[in-house]
Amino acid sequence: MEHQNFSYDNKIVKYFAYATITWGIVAFIVGLLIALQLSFPSLNFGIEFTSFGRLRPLHTNAAIFAFVGNAIFTGVYYSMQRLLKTRMFSDLLSKIHFWGWQLIIVAAALTLVLGITTSKEYAELEWPIDILITIVWVIFGWNMTGTMIKRRVKHLYVAIWFYIATFVTVAVLHVVNSFELPVSLFKSYSAFAGVQDALVQWWYGHNAVAFFLTTPFLGLMYYFLPKAANRPIYSYRLSILHFWALIFLYIWAGPHHLLYQSLPDWAQTLGVVFSLMLLAPSWGGMVNGLLTLRGAWDKVRDSALLKFMVVAVTAYGMSTFEGPMLSLKNVNAISHFTDWTIAHVHIGVLGWNGFLTFGMLYWLYPKLWKTKLYSEKLANAHFWIATLGMLFYVVPLYWAAITQSLMWKEFTADGFLAYPNFLETVTQIMPMYYTRVFGGTLYLIGAIMMVYNLVKTAKAGSFVDNEETSAPALESQPKKRIFGEKSHEWLERKPVAFTIWALVVILVGGAVEIIPMILVKSNIPTIENVKPYTPLELQGRDVYISEGCVSCHSQMVRPFRSETVRYGEYSKAGEFVYDHPFLWGSRRTGPDLQREGVVSGPMYKSVSWHYNHLMDPQKMNIQSIMPKYPWLAEKDIDLDLTAGKIRVMQKLGVPYPDGYDTKANDDLLQQAKGISDELRTSGINIEPSKEIVALIAYLERLGRDITPPAPAKEDVVVEATTLNVDVPADDSSIASGSEVFNKNCVACHGAKGQGNAVGPNLSDKYWLNGGSNSDIYTVIADGVPAKGMQSWKKQLSEDQMLQVTAYIISIQGSNPDGAKDPQGELYE
Repeated sequence: MEHQNFSYDNKIVKYFAYATITWGIVAFIVGLLIALQLSFPSLNFGIEFTSFGRLRPLHTNAAIFAFVGNAIFTGVYYSMQRLLKTRMFSDLLSKIHFWGWQLIIVAAALTLVLGITTSKEYAELEWPIDILITIVWVIFGWNMTGTMIKRRVKHLYVAIWFYIATFVTVAVLHVVNSFELPVSLFKSYSAFAGVQDALVQWWYGHNAVAFFLTTPFLGLMYYFLPKAANRPIYSYRLSILHFWALIFLYIWAGPHHLLYQSLPDWAQTLGVVFSLMLLAPSWGGMVNGLLTLRGAWDKVRDSALLKFMVVAVTAYGMSTFEGPMLSLKNVNAISHFTDWTIAHVHIGVLGWNGFLTFGMLYWLYPKLWKTKLYSEKLANAHFWIATLGMLFYVVPLYWAAITQSLMWKEFTADGFLAYPNFLETVTQIMPMYYTRVFGGTLYLIGAIMMVYNLVKTAKAGSFVDNEETSAPALESQPKKRIFGEKSHEWLERKPVAFTIWALVVILVGGAVEIIPMILVKSNIPTIENVKPYTPLELQGRDVYISEGCVSCHSQMVRPFRSETVRYGEYSKAGEFVYDHPFLWGSRRTGPDLQREGVVSGPMYKSVSWHYNHLMDPQKMNIQSIMPKYPWLAEKDIDLDLTAGKIRVMQKLGVPYPDGYDTKANDDLLQQAKGISDELRTSGINIEPSKEIVALIAYLERLGRDITPPAPAKEDVVVEATTLNVDVPADDSSIASGSEVFNKNCVACHGAKGQGNAVGPNLSDKYWLNGGSNSDIYTVIADGVPAKGMQSWKKQLSEDQMLQVTAYIISIQGSNPDGAKDPQGELYE
């Protein structure tokens, strides 16, 4: 049989390996910084480009698409050439792919820190970058397909099956989830709205994890683990079952991210059922990987790269067990919106992706540079430091998650929330956040040790750009099945047919879930009172998106008593029909905002409160971990984009009147002036054209469509009550009242009751509607909506309200430093 001489392109592998290491360090540093920001909010530095909301998507994109993405391409370009016994189809396409991918990463980094984002998790990049991603991905697939066609081996090895599934599925996911209408070069709106957008996003989001963070790494596992162990893969049959079951089932599981939310029950049930079924093929892959080491476990003791690979496969098994468990509704009710999700994701990325990448690099560098690893001891030290780092990172977050959920749901014996102030939960879990920082630091130190080890390895060796080799030519194969040939064996020698079958398998689940959601109107019952956002509110919503507020705040009140008492009426599908994109969120670092604008609700705050809270959250409450947003009071709303935004919304079906785009700015400025004037009454002078005014308008709108309108402020008359209440005067009650006051009231009235820009001074004897004991109690119980004072009778017991009343009475006349002047004559 004729042997053909050719060479492997090692240069492209080297380039992607360099990029993997570089972007990995960047991703870890940014991740450590945002972890520090949650522990020490001053590290947001008070500038827009380094705020948590801007850096958090930068971290996720750097970790997933820069670090993990380049690791995938490193392994694929190395393994494919050797598995197919051929050079890559085109060196030019390889180079375009490499430089195109790095350009995407740089463009993502620049736009995200500038606040140019769609807000859709793992798909935050705007439409020009989405187009570039599509082009580069097609180039990658073209190069990969061409290489398979010109191969010198008959059958495609299992690793390549997973590479094929990755290519076709990521292409479909990216294109569908990126349907959007541009407003300008840096702004677009999702073609889907509300519930439909949420389903499409988490069909994409879950399967981005599946087909970018999982399937390509399973391909790398099937190649590099047997190579490192010098053992064949445990079971070929198990590989077949693992592959086809996994890619078919994974695509259905996205709705489990939206349990108890405004998604039809049938879609939620599909997500739960298929998530549970995923456990079998996922663990089949883990078993196949670990049993490959049969007879080679003695090598694991001494080999750092095998240690990394064993822990990586184990982390994969843990994550793929935890995922189905989190999709159970009773578990999801506890875990969702907590740090449990963060811990779960980091077990996957740090353990599965990170450790397998480290192991792959430790194996590749000596091979590519024709030398031994510089220091096996240093590699082993890296393993133990990184393992400890991962544990110190995730274990505290599991603890924090359980603490969060139990505190959010706890009621007193009298039926009131035990912790009505959301910040109480945040304060309680701060030690876990500090520990996470320590874990992240260890993980980063380990990665830096690896860089040093690999650099020294490369310097000691000699790199060969084009590795000469030879292999027999591929014999001509019949198109039909050969006698005795099994169907899968036939498919393995048909790369185009294999790709088509993989595409069909992954399309089924997506089509069953998404098409009915778009076409069947009964899935999203409409609500007559729900109206489009005003131009100012729309601009404010875009500011909210730009600043990454959705990273910390959800807009989805689930139908749990603990949430309806804390936030207000649970969310309805019909409320979101004009939301392009949806902003339900996936994490609550701060409270849910879906009912923020409901005047009679427990979440309502005045416009002055919002202004002061955005400008300096720690001034409102020293324990707040929210960043400051002073630039919002300096930056003007881009009025030139208003008309274009209205026109795009009209194309998407939002019922603005014909020609409204020409007068939208008039309405915008009129509404902005009203908010500016209201702020001025509280001593805050701000021009109506500033972004902070638009953001306040948006926050004030949230939740109002399905609640009765508040009475006009000039129509509100609060008369002095004639209620007789028995206010306790003993020291114990006053001390208890002080504790309740410190938990719930200091943000508006100051730590000593002296008042601030939002709330009045309580240390004097001036009260707007009388200052008797019963008057004070009534204001606490019923609130004063016209002044932004919320009612507390749904969050505090009668005894607690009486105790707060007793405390307020006890501080009258104390005249603390900086006490706010009374708003009228003192009540005697």
